[in-house]
Amino acid sequence: MAGFLDKERTIAGPGFNRWLVPPAALAIHLCIGMAYGFSVFWLPLSKALGIKEAVKCGPDVGFWAELFTTNCDWKISTLGWMYTLFFVLLGSSAALWGGWLERAGPRKAGVVSAVCWCGGMLLSALGVYMHQFWLMIVGSGIIGGIGLGLGYISPVSTLIKWFPDRRGMATGMAIMGFGGGAMIGSPLAADLMKYFATPTDVGVAQTFVVMALVYFVFMMAGALTYRVPETGWKPAGWTPPPAQANNAMITQRHVHVKKVWGIPQFWLIWMVLCMNVSAGIGVIGMASPMLQEVFGGSLIGVGQKFGELDKTQLAAIATVAAGFTALLSLFNIGGRFFWASLSDKLGRKLTYVVFFVLGGVMYFSVPGSAAAGTIVLFVGAFCVILSMYGGGFATVPAYLADLFGTQMVGAIHGRLLTAWATAGILGPVVVNYMREYQLSLGIPREQVYNQTMYILVGMLVIGLLCNLMVRPLADKHFMTPDELAHEKRLAHEKAAASEVGTSGVVDDHAVSPVLVGLAWVAVGLPLAWGIYRTLLSVAKFFN
Repeated sequence: MAGFLDKERTIAGPGFNRWLVPPAALAIHLCIGMAYGFSVFWLPLSKALGIKEAVKCGPDVGFWAELFTTNCDWKISTLGWMYTLFFVLLGSSAALWGGWLERAGPRKAGVVSAVCWCGGMLLSALGVYMHQFWLMIVGSGIIGGIGLGLGYISPVSTLIKWFPDRRGMATGMAIMGFGGGAMIGSPLAADLMKYFATPTDVGVAQTFVVMALVYFVFMMAGALTYRVPETGWKPAGWTPPPAQANNAMITQRHVHVKKVWGIPQFWLIWMVLCMNVSAGIGVIGMASPMLQEVFGGSLIGVGQKFGELDKTQLAAIATVAAGFTALLSLFNIGGRFFWASLSDKLGRKLTYVVFFVLGGVMYFSVPGSAAAGTIVLFVGAFCVILSMYGGGFATVPAYLADLFGTQMVGAIHGRLLTAWATAGILGPVVVNYMREYQLSLGIPREQVYNQTMYILVGMLVIGLLCNLMVRPLADKHFMTPDELAHEKRLAHEKAAASEVGTSGVVDDHAVSPVLVGLAWVAVGLPLAWGIYRTLLSVAKFFN
């Protein structure tokens, strides 16, 4: 089995269709993307013992005691630590094992990701059954978080090597799947919990088991479908752009992952990603309450502010806000493919200039549209913002490949994801604490986000300045030919090959177009179902 997973066993032969690789990446990303949708479990889990009403813990039960208690229900704030762990572990595990991934290959990394993510969910199911939150922390939080990191970066290097002519589009397709994972997983989890729920059980443990088994099938299918191109492979009829011909930002050489910590351009792009994500992720979690507090009763045609509404009216505007959140998720996903594909035409640096300049204008316009009561402009601004939030994730792998080369881009991308882990803390902290501070000063709810928007504009300005400072790398940072040949040997690549078919590859069978079509259908149908369910929620907003 270990031999079957070795990288040299995944080298594609003549006739392999590169369009089979993106659905393999999507199969994994659509599963691990459920990390975004885990909040669907928080409310049921907060009543796991009480079922109808939560059995509240006493004042003597702190966070650590809550990890082991079996006598009272977990607080939602405690459960929320799972979400934090996901993205901290995603960034740290991607950084830690990115180099191993480059040498082991995407198939082995994908299998490990499937075992960790799905095994973590099974351990979480046991934790729910035994009412031991520490098992959920270890299961989905730590083990699952490691699976997240490996699964997230596993296709990046492979896709970039298969699509040197369309790097942005290729990574955009896969990373679009990570954004779409919650679109499928959240409604699926809700339906399963309803099915398994009984008068004495909220149905979460059973839902974890079913989803873990389904995800394992999809993730293993994706991992085993991965193939890597031979060294020197290029698409038929495509010629790499000549060096220094109006494309100095795209190198034909390669940087070793061990050197990136000392390269200024790496830290500039680190700041670019961190600022873009901090601004976007800061408003994602607050989008629903922000819309409700800013527009209040006007969302349902009532001329009252948020604090003046009764329970029925509050429930009605919450439904509208849920539709708004669903609309944002569509733009988040669509933006990943749209902006990453557009970056193939504009270039990565100019694409990020657009993100920061247009994003800054959008954030700056929010207080004005809110004060004017213009819901359309308010919603439109956030739709554009979320599209660029997703686009930033999808474009950065191609940006790294342009600057640092493709040999170790997956590992370098893994280290860059520490910026995401940082942003996952920075963004929400800025938005949440500024909101609380503004409320403590007695500022009306509909105005508490104004200062926050201006702070987020400042973050984008920092990101813009860092992006403008990015320049091509100096020669000293690149591997020498001998170092590159050594790295290729460690990565089990056939360094002498220059064209497909010259080195006796293992996988020498052409791929049927029917198989490629079936692979796309396998990932396309769940994604279409998720979009359909999301559109049903969006309809509530427009109604």
